Amino acid sequence: MQHPTPANPLTLLYEDPALLVVHKPAGLLVHRSPIDRHETEFALQYARAMNGGRHVYPVHRLDRPTSGVLVFARDRDSARTLGVDMMAGEVGKTYLAIVRGWPPASGVIDYPLRDEPEDRRLKGQEQTVRDALTEHLTLATTELDVAIETYPTSRYALVQLHPKTGRKHQLRRHMKHISHPIIGDANHGRGRHNRYFAERFGQGRLLLAATRIEFRHPVGGQPVIVEAPLEESFRQVLEIFPQPVIQSLSGDAFS
Repeated sequence: MQHPTPANPLTLLYEDPALLVVHKPAGLLVHRSPIDRHETEFALQYARAMNGGRHVYPVHRLDRPTSGVLVFARDRDSARTLGVDMMAGEVGKTYLAIVRGWPPASGVIDYPLRDEPEDRRLKGQEQTVRDALTEHLTLATTELDVAIETYPTSRYALVQLHPKTGRKHQLRRHMKHISHPIIGDANHGRGRHNRYFAERFGQGRLLLAATRIEFRHPVGGQPVIVEAPLEESFRQVLEIFPQPVIQSLSGDAFS
Protein backbone atom coordinates (compact mmCIF):
# COMPACT_ATOMS: atom_id res chain seq x y z
CA MET A 1 0.00 0.00 0.00
CA GLN A 2 1.40 3.36 -1.02
CA HIS A 3 1.22 6.24 1.45
CA PRO A 4 0.32 9.71 0.08
CA THR A 5 3.17 12.16 -0.17
CA PRO A 6 2.76 14.85 2.52
CA ALA A 7 2.10 18.38 1.29
CA ASN A 8 5.11 20.68 1.39
CA PRO A 9 4.61 23.05 4.35
CA LEU A 10 7.09 25.61 2.99
CA THR A 11 5.87 28.62 0.99
CA LEU A 12 8.13 30.00 -1.73
CA LEU A 13 8.91 33.69 -1.23
CA TYR A 14 11.82 34.27 -3.64
CA GLU A 15 14.06 32.25 -5.93
CA ASP A 16 16.79 32.69 -8.51
CA PRO A 17 19.60 30.44 -9.78
CA ALA A 18 21.57 30.91 -6.54
CA LEU A 19 18.90 31.20 -3.83
CA LEU A 20 15.70 29.68 -2.52
CA VAL A 21 13.89 31.75 0.14
CA VAL A 22 10.87 30.26 1.87
CA HIS A 23 8.45 30.76 4.73
CA LYS A 24 8.88 28.12 7.45
CA PRO A 25 5.84 27.41 9.62
CA ALA A 26 6.08 27.29 13.38
CA GLY A 27 6.79 23.80 14.70
CA LEU A 28 9.05 22.63 11.85
CA LEU A 29 12.74 21.95 12.46
CA VAL A 30 15.21 23.38 9.95
CA HIS A 31 17.40 20.26 10.03
CA ARG A 32 18.19 17.26 12.21
CA SER A 33 19.04 18.02 15.83
CA PRO A 34 20.29 15.86 18.71
CA ILE A 35 17.57 17.47 20.84
CA ASP A 36 14.78 16.08 18.62
CA ARG A 37 16.13 12.73 17.46
CA HIS A 38 12.64 11.29 16.90
CA GLU A 39 11.62 13.90 14.31
CA THR A 40 11.42 12.85 10.66
CA GLU A 41 10.35 16.07 8.91
CA PHE A 42 12.64 19.05 8.33
CA ALA A 43 12.56 22.27 6.35
CA LEU A 44 15.79 21.15 4.67
CA GLN A 45 14.19 18.11 3.04
CA TYR A 46 11.17 20.11 1.89
CA ALA A 47 13.42 22.83 0.44
CA ARG A 48 15.32 20.12 -1.41
CA ALA A 49 12.02 18.89 -2.87
CA MET A 50 11.27 22.45 -4.04
CA ASN A 51 14.71 22.43 -5.66
CA GLY A 52 13.92 19.44 -7.82
CA GLY A 53 15.48 17.02 -5.36
CA ARG A 54 18.87 18.70 -5.59
CA HIS A 55 20.83 19.63 -2.49
CA VAL A 56 20.34 23.02 -0.81
CA TYR A 57 22.39 24.72 1.91
CA PRO A 58 20.72 26.47 4.88
CA VAL A 59 22.28 29.92 5.22
CA HIS A 60 20.94 30.49 8.74
CA ARG A 61 18.50 28.88 11.13
CA LEU A 62 15.17 29.55 12.80
CA ASP A 63 14.20 27.91 16.07
CA ARG A 64 11.63 25.18 15.68
CA PRO A 65 8.77 27.23 17.24
CA THR A 66 9.62 30.37 15.24
CA SER A 67 7.93 30.96 11.89
CA GLY A 68 9.07 33.10 9.01
CA VAL A 69 11.72 33.83 6.39
CA LEU A 70 14.36 31.15 5.84
CA VAL A 71 17.13 31.36 3.23
CA PHE A 72 18.71 28.41 1.42
CA ALA A 73 21.54 28.62 -1.11
CA ARG A 74 21.60 26.38 -4.15
CA ASP A 75 25.40 26.07 -4.19
CA ARG A 76 28.25 26.02 -1.68
CA ASP A 77 29.85 29.27 -2.85
CA SER A 78 26.63 31.27 -2.40
CA ALA A 79 26.10 29.72 1.03
CA ARG A 80 29.66 30.57 2.04
CA THR A 81 29.39 34.18 0.84
CA LEU A 82 26.14 34.79 2.68
CA GLY A 83 27.51 33.08 5.77
CA VAL A 84 30.47 35.47 5.81
CA ASP A 85 28.12 38.46 5.45
CA MET A 86 26.01 37.20 8.34
CA MET A 87 29.04 36.80 10.56
CA ALA A 88 30.04 40.36 9.67
CA GLY A 89 26.61 41.71 10.65
CA GLU A 90 25.78 42.74 7.09
CA VAL A 91 22.48 40.86 6.88
CA GLY A 92 19.43 42.67 8.28
CA LYS A 93 16.74 40.63 10.02
CA THR A 94 13.38 41.81 11.31
CA TYR A 95 11.14 39.89 13.68
CA LEU A 96 7.75 40.53 15.25
CA ALA A 97 6.91 39.27 18.73
CA ILE A 98 4.13 39.58 21.27
CA VAL A 99 5.54 40.02 24.75
CA ARG A 100 4.38 40.33 28.33
CA GLY A 101 4.26 43.88 29.70
CA TRP A 102 5.01 47.21 28.05
CA PRO A 103 8.66 47.59 27.02
CA PRO A 104 10.17 51.03 26.40
CA ALA A 105 9.20 52.69 23.11
CA SER A 106 12.59 51.70 21.72
CA GLY A 107 15.96 50.60 22.92
CA VAL A 108 19.00 48.37 22.60
CA ILE A 109 19.62 45.22 24.61
CA ASP A 110 23.37 44.79 25.00
CA TYR A 111 23.69 41.63 27.07
CA PRO A 112 26.27 38.87 26.47
CA LEU A 113 24.92 35.33 26.24
CA ARG A 114 26.48 32.05 27.20
CA ASP A 115 26.53 29.45 24.43
CA GLU A 116 23.71 26.91 24.60
CA PRO A 117 24.89 23.46 23.46
CA GLU A 118 22.70 21.41 21.10
CA ASP A 119 23.03 18.39 23.37
CA ARG A 120 21.31 18.91 26.74
CA ARG A 121 23.80 16.55 28.36
CA LEU A 122 26.50 19.21 27.89
CA LYS A 123 24.62 22.02 29.65
CA GLY A 124 26.49 21.61 32.90
CA GLN A 125 29.83 22.19 31.23
CA GLU A 126 31.52 25.57 30.96
CA GLN A 127 30.38 27.44 27.83
CA THR A 128 31.76 30.48 26.05
CA VAL A 129 30.10 33.85 26.71
CA ARG A 130 29.62 35.97 23.58
CA ASP A 131 28.54 39.55 22.93
CA ALA A 132 24.88 39.85 21.90
CA LEU A 133 22.99 42.92 20.70
CA THR A 134 19.30 43.40 19.88
CA GLU A 135 17.41 46.55 18.88
CA HIS A 136 13.72 46.69 19.79
CA LEU A 137 10.78 48.94 18.91
CA THR A 138 7.32 48.84 20.49
CA LEU A 139 4.62 48.97 17.80
CA ALA A 140 1.43 48.54 19.85
CA THR A 141 0.30 47.95 23.43
CA THR A 142 -2.82 46.65 25.10
CA GLU A 143 -4.20 46.06 28.58
CA LEU A 144 -6.62 43.16 29.07
CA ASP A 145 -9.19 42.87 31.84
CA VAL A 146 -7.83 39.53 33.00
CA ALA A 147 -6.00 38.85 36.26
CA ILE A 148 -3.18 36.44 35.50
CA GLU A 149 -0.66 37.33 38.18
CA THR A 150 -1.09 39.79 41.07
CA TYR A 151 -2.75 42.62 39.14
CA PRO A 152 -6.41 42.89 38.04
CA THR A 153 -5.32 43.54 34.44
CA SER A 154 -2.56 42.19 32.18
CA ARG A 155 -0.41 44.17 29.77
CA TYR A 156 1.07 43.02 26.45
CA ALA A 157 2.95 44.58 23.55
CA LEU A 158 3.69 43.92 19.90
CA VAL A 159 7.38 44.59 19.32
CA GLN A 160 9.71 44.67 16.35
CA LEU A 161 13.11 43.09 16.98
CA HIS A 162 16.37 43.49 15.05
CA PRO A 163 19.13 41.11 16.17
CA LYS A 164 22.56 42.55 15.42
CA THR A 165 24.30 39.33 16.40
CA GLY A 166 23.26 35.73 15.85
CA ARG A 167 23.38 33.93 19.17
CA LYS A 168 21.24 30.88 19.87
CA HIS A 169 17.80 31.83 21.19
CA GLN A 170 19.05 35.43 21.32
CA LEU A 171 15.69 37.19 20.99
CA ARG A 172 13.96 34.92 23.47
CA ARG A 173 16.74 35.26 26.03
CA HIS A 174 17.12 39.01 25.56
CA MET A 175 13.41 39.68 26.01
CA LYS A 176 13.45 37.58 29.18
CA HIS A 177 16.47 39.59 30.36
CA ILE A 178 14.51 42.87 30.20
CA SER A 179 11.50 41.20 31.90
CA HIS A 180 9.31 41.17 28.77
CA PRO A 181 9.35 37.50 27.75
CA ILE A 182 7.81 36.40 24.48
CA ILE A 183 4.39 34.78 24.81
CA GLY A 184 4.46 31.05 24.16
CA ASP A 185 8.12 30.64 25.11
CA ALA A 186 8.16 27.46 27.18
CA ASN A 187 11.81 27.84 28.20
CA HIS A 188 12.20 31.58 28.81
CA GLY A 189 8.63 32.80 29.26
CA ARG A 190 5.95 32.93 31.94
CA GLY A 191 3.79 29.81 32.21
CA ARG A 192 0.60 31.54 33.38
CA HIS A 193 0.58 33.93 30.44
CA ASN A 194 1.45 31.17 27.99
CA ARG A 195 -1.47 29.09 29.25
CA TYR A 196 -3.88 32.03 28.99
CA PHE A 197 -3.04 32.58 25.31
CA ALA A 198 -3.12 28.85 24.56
CA GLU A 199 -6.58 28.54 26.09
CA ARG A 200 -7.95 31.73 24.53
CA PHE A 201 -6.71 31.08 20.99
CA GLY A 202 -6.66 27.30 20.95
CA GLN A 203 -2.94 26.98 20.27
CA GLY A 204 0.21 27.57 22.27
CA ARG A 205 2.73 28.61 19.64
CA LEU A 206 5.68 30.89 20.28
CA LEU A 207 4.59 34.36 19.17
CA LEU A 208 7.80 35.15 17.33
CA ALA A 209 8.03 35.47 13.55
CA ALA A 210 10.84 36.39 11.16
CA THR A 211 9.11 38.81 8.80
CA ARG A 212 11.92 40.36 6.74
CA ILE A 213 15.50 39.75 5.65
CA GLU A 214 17.84 42.06 3.73
CA PHE A 215 21.18 41.09 2.22
CA ARG A 216 23.53 41.55 -0.72
CA HIS A 217 23.08 38.92 -3.40
CA PRO A 218 25.98 36.46 -3.14
CA VAL A 219 26.56 36.49 -6.90
CA GLY A 220 25.71 39.93 -8.24
CA GLY A 221 25.93 41.97 -5.04
CA GLN A 222 22.60 43.70 -5.63
CA PRO A 223 20.38 44.29 -2.56
CA VAL A 224 17.71 41.65 -1.91
CA ILE A 225 14.77 42.23 0.43
CA VAL A 226 12.30 39.45 1.18
CA GLU A 227 9.26 39.84 3.41
CA ALA A 228 6.85 37.20 4.68
CA PRO A 229 3.25 37.52 5.89
CA LEU A 230 2.39 36.35 9.37
CA GLU A 231 0.86 32.92 9.83
CA GLU A 232 -2.83 32.88 10.67
CA SER A 233 -1.99 31.45 14.11
CA PHE A 234 -0.03 34.65 14.81
CA ARG A 235 -2.41 37.03 13.06
CA GLN A 236 -5.42 35.97 15.12
CA VAL A 237 -3.65 36.98 18.34
CA LEU A 238 -3.31 40.53 17.00
CA GLU A 239 -6.99 41.01 17.83
CA ILE A 240 -5.97 41.88 21.40
CA PHE A 241 -4.44 45.14 20.15
CA PRO A 242 -6.31 48.29 19.02
CA GLN A 243 -7.17 47.49 15.42
CA PRO A 244 -6.62 51.03 14.05
CA VAL A 245 -3.02 50.71 15.26
CA ILE A 246 -2.54 47.28 13.68
CA GLN A 247 -4.12 48.43 10.41
CA SER A 248 -1.79 51.43 10.28
CA LEU A 249 1.31 49.25 10.36
CA SER A 250 2.81 48.84 6.91
CA GLY A 251 4.69 45.92 5.37
CA ASP A 252 3.88 42.57 3.87
CA ALA A 253 3.74 40.93 7.32
CA PHE A 254 0.39 42.64 7.98
CA SER A 255 -1.11 42.28 4.50
